[in-house]
Amino acid sequence: MSAEFPRALAVTALAPYQLEIRWSTGKTLPVDLEERLRASPALAHVLDPKVFARARASDGGATIEWDDAELGADNVYAWTREQRGEMSHEMFYAWMQRHGLSLTKAADALGLSRRMVSYYRSGQRPIPKTVWLACRGWEAEQAA
Repeated sequence: MSAEFPRALAVTALAPYQLEIRWSTGKTLPVDLEERLRASPALAHVLDPKVFARARASDGGATIEWDDAELGADNVYAWTREQRGEMSHEMFYAWMQRHGLSLTKAADALGLSRRMVSYYRSGQRPIPKTVWLACRGWEAEQAA
């Protein structure tokens, strides 16, 4: 069974550069986008408070949009999780990349199935804290 990616059902702009998003997961969560917006020249105009205030869910909840700019809702959801201290698929993928791990090698390192690693990497399944701790422990072992 593959899980569906979270969809943004409702978006409320908060000041400064924060959104409150009601997700298809049933949760309403805040996310701070300032760092992401400042890092992208293509999104710099969204830093204008009047533009930022026009944030909305679009494309059936698959994107967060401001006029002619958009972010994928799956990425925004991942950033929300990171800001809450959870592991996101982006963090998991970065861990794999940092260590040159394929799906198979990451699965072997963590004692998981290749399929589960694929789910975690793509964001199709939430990553349990125990898996993030295993990633950190594996990383520490490699450094020793």
